[in-house]
Amino acid sequence: MDLAAAPPSQLPDSLRLRRHLHVGGEWTSPADADLIDVENPSTGELIGQVPAGTPADVDRAVAAARAAFPGWSAATPAERSGHLDRLHTALAARADDLARTIAGELGSPLKLATRVQVGLPLTVLRDHVALAAREPVEEHIGNSLVVREPIGVIGAITPWNYPLHQVMAKLAPALAAGCTVVLKPSELTPLTAYLLFDAVTEAGLPPGVLNLVPGTGPVVGEALAGHPDVDLVSFTGSTATGARIMRLAADRIARVALELGGKSANVILPDADLATAVKVGVGNALLNSGQTCTAWTRMLVHRDRYDEALQLIATAVAGYRLGDPFDPATRLGPLVSATQVERVRGHIDRALADGARLIAGGPDAPVPARGHFVAPTVFADVHPDSALAQQEVFGPVLALIPFADTDEAVAIANNSTYGLAGAVWSADTDAALAVARRLRTGAVDINGAPFNPLAPFGGYKQSGLGRELGVHGLAEFCELKAIQR
Repeated sequence: MDLAAAPPSQLPDSLRLRRHLHVGGEWTSPADADLIDVENPSTGELIGQVPAGTPADVDRAVAAARAAFPGWSAATPAERSGHLDRLHTALAARADDLARTIAGELGSPLKLATRVQVGLPLTVLRDHVALAAREPVEEHIGNSLVVREPIGVIGAITPWNYPLHQVMAKLAPALAAGCTVVLKPSELTPLTAYLLFDAVTEAGLPPGVLNLVPGTGPVVGEALAGHPDVDLVSFTGSTATGARIMRLAADRIARVALELGGKSANVILPDADLATAVKVGVGNALLNSGQTCTAWTRMLVHRDRYDEALQLIATAVAGYRLGDPFDPATRLGPLVSATQVERVRGHIDRALADGARLIAGGPDAPVPARGHFVAPTVFADVHPDSALAQQEVFGPVLALIPFADTDEAVAIANNSTYGLAGAVWSADTDAALAVARRLRTGAVDINGAPFNPLAPFGGYKQSGLGRELGVHGLAEFCELKAIQR
């Protein structure tokens, strides 16, 4: 496509054409001239282009990170904290541009992009300013001194659905721990990373500490995951890709940290405030157009309140207006791409074929004429073993499942190869806590409790390995050493 002929967008003009990598502290030309087109998913129009990185580009970036590691790992906690503080200041100054860029290249409604897509990673970075300032934890065990040391060079491979937060959940703890990083952002939403690296340049981080190589997963992602000088690969994305990264890392016995898929259950016990539980549950399932790994996509409701829940769900879903992410009235933006629309519609068609009862939305529901939209869709009477109840849709699709008692609810919730998140609702908080303890999942919210960015984030089973955020996320980027005296 000819970017010069493309219509103007609401993104900063400086992002329309970014044809450089960021390696060794400098904007530098890629090894190849090929480009990746970036589109606005709400219109399908071209809004930017970035380089299609190559394995040679990865080699240069990893070499720069390796060269920077001795100096950065030897920096004092106060020095690393100071660098992160300056990065926070530079990034916060770009908050409006970041929100508009995420609305433009991902399609998140501007309000969501501002409060969550940008607000959360700024909070995470601020938290790590404080975490980086702490003296390293040392432990005495008998005649041994146990210390934590930075693991080395990190290959960070991030997804498109939260293009700043998922990056920051890796970069902030890696830098705070004393590691250096090569980042490959998603090729669907790479422009946000360029704004981040503009802030990196302004903040004056030492050359090579952070490096940017955009490109596709099969080229740049594979080169990074299999690189002999990358000590840990931190990946967020699909379970299938996570398994591929594990195989690449296994050939050289490298560590991996994986944050993968989810099929989270929202368990609404019979004594719960049903109106609130349904309203919050629908909002969670539809957050970011359902393109959220922690989305509560299975709503479990007691049979005695099932019909009441159906009415409440239908009313709640009707309030989600599809449209332009820059329109204040829009509550649900597009999916990220035409490919994603095809996948989600495939899940909807399969659910209908499997006999699920359509309550709202569906393949014939009206959507905007332009862009990659799918109407919010709800199915009732979903069998716990069906594809809709087992497979991650990653779109605005909610499955409603009845249960007879608490034991059955727990069994249904745990009937999944995933275990990332979940929720429990009850007027009896002790009863809710008892159920939460029985759920085989990395996080559970009781009665709509708020997200805690300092708590460990990650999953059981095929939802991944390791944890992000807070002190537990920081530990992922450290090695343990025992010194006997």
